[in-house]
Amino acid sequence: MSKRKILIWLQIVIFLNPISQIRVYAQTASDKSSVSTAALKAEVREFTAREIAAHFADIKTLTPPPDRVMNALTVGEFSWGSYARALAAQADVGGSKTIAGKDTARAIAEMVLIEARNGGKAFSQLYSTLALRHYGTDLSKNAVWQSLSEAEKKEWNQLLDPARFYDAKKRQVINLPENYLGVAARVAAMSWQMGVLKDRAFLDSVVERAAEQFTKGAIYSDDNPPTGRYDRYSNEYARFCWDAAEIAGRQDILEKLKPSLKEQMKLWWDLVSPAGYGYNWGRSQGLVSYLDTLEIAAFLGQHAEFRPTNLENIAAIYNQAWRWVRADYSDMTHLFTVFKFGRGNYSYINPQREWQQAGTSFGKIIMANDNFMRALEKENLKEFPAAPTLNNVARFEFFEKKPDRQFGVWLVRQGKFQFALPVTTGTKPAIADYLAAPYGLPGFSAPVEEVYPSFVPFLELADGKTYATSEGATEIIPAADGKSLKIIWKKWARIGSKSGETFANNLTSEVEFRIENNKLIRRETLTAEQDTAIKKWRVAVPMTGDQTRFEMKNDGRTDYFSGREGTLAVTVKSDWKMNPSVLATGDSRLGKGVLGAIPLHLIYEANDLQMKKGQKLIWEMSLELLN
Repeated sequence: MSKRKILIWLQIVIFLNPISQIRVYAQTASDKSSVSTAALKAEVREFTAREIAAHFADIKTLTPPPDRVMNALTVGEFSWGSYARALAAQADVGGSKTIAGKDTARAIAEMVLIEARNGGKAFSQLYSTLALRHYGTDLSKNAVWQSLSEAEKKEWNQLLDPARFYDAKKRQVINLPENYLGVAARVAAMSWQMGVLKDRAFLDSVVERAAEQFTKGAIYSDDNPPTGRYDRYSNEYARFCWDAAEIAGRQDILEKLKPSLKEQMKLWWDLVSPAGYGYNWGRSQGLVSYLDTLEIAAFLGQHAEFRPTNLENIAAIYNQAWRWVRADYSDMTHLFTVFKFGRGNYSYINPQREWQQAGTSFGKIIMANDNFMRALEKENLKEFPAAPTLNNVARFEFFEKKPDRQFGVWLVRQGKFQFALPVTTGTKPAIADYLAAPYGLPGFSAPVEEVYPSFVPFLELADGKTYATSEGATEIIPAADGKSLKIIWKKWARIGSKSGETFANNLTSEVEFRIENNKLIRRETLTAEQDTAIKKWRVAVPMTGDQTRFEMKNDGRTDYFSGREGTLAVTVKSDWKMNPSVLATGDSRLGKGVLGAIPLHLIYEANDLQMKKGQKLIWEMSLELLN
């Protein structure tokens, strides 16, 4: 058996007890009531120094570059730029420009040349620019820059100019989401800082354009205006804009960013789980969300005015996120386990970019740890609790309110009973990662990047088209105490249309959510504005539990799903006959969740529902967390 097959087999064996490795590591760490700042700093530094060196030692030549490092493919987008940044960060923070017995400066120069010659853009450019800056902003003394020939410097200059993905005339990124404006602004600002970019007017224009949503008064940024796509990128985008404006000396923009960062950090703190998991919906989750927590904590360490809680609590959540990140890293393969059985990823995280995930993660960990530990030391915080104190939360946060289109997120944290239910737009109509579903609720998980009726029904009508309540809502009415919520859809998402598009279909959906102890109840009333035929009605509840049973009671059928996150009970009742079934997903895409497998789906279906004008049909589903 080959070494590769043995490693894959061992990873599958480990996974047979889902996320056991992570749980064991996290439990060992959480047994301690407090954490030493010095010990945590040393632990993270030892890890990054060892792993960066191991990866660097595995790169035998860069001419030509290997297509694998640590047996992971290097051929995906911005793979070399990601590792170059991590290597440079380690050389900078670690204090030695020689790693694994090799000079880092020339190696970094050659890695970035690979990106330049492959047409690298956006994050390739950002990471390349960061790598160069780690060796100093004075390029006359910068070892990486001085190792380049004049011809090579010209190639490098192309990466230090955001024009590869930013149209200066239109003041727009080219075929990319809005958050990439933050990337363009950071590249331009650092290029100016290092004396490569000479055009101050261009720098100001790019920084102003990047921050435009915020300077015009928005607290949260729509990542695909005007569709209303709100997710974790709003927080990262605001931090990117801050970094660029700070380098550019644009105090006016920094002042305009302050209200946004204050509120966004409060939202993050109300979202974050006891384990350090932040934004739990959208296209960028899993490992990324835990790394987010490290970076957000570091930002808050440096900027006390935006802290939603005290520094001890922020340090504790940083510690918990680090425990998960460390446990997710395989010392055997020297890679993060993003492709472990049952783990789902958006298509941009693919096997071609497996090594890129390691490089990007290393770079984030190194810099977050260095910046955060400096903040803890500056404030003389030598010890802090191992776990944070998280207050109970029940509130709705609006992202945007228009007369006929509204967006936001319902936040609930009542002990272990925690979830975020967003009302927003996704990358595709009715994609499972953005539906109005309880992300983070133990026992429930959505299949990644699937257009699928996860907690939200799909309705096929007589016209042959399928609709779902998605892409924002017509009206959102939160209760004053945050314990219930009403959402009204008069226009629906249509499967196969464009993201953000909504359509009238002669039906109005009014959904009432309420929480009762450890139970989430969803009650939907469908009203027909005209005679309407529903050819097929279907909803699924994807579960992390791998054992199931059901009971028939007076108020309907109750299914129990037990597994790694406890037991979740689902009760459904309706005005019409539904056909229940349980789907075992196996290794299919429907079985892949951001943090682990989704072995079973509870599915309810109905066919040929005839509604007369003015008729109402009601159905209700409750999810109860039992332990």
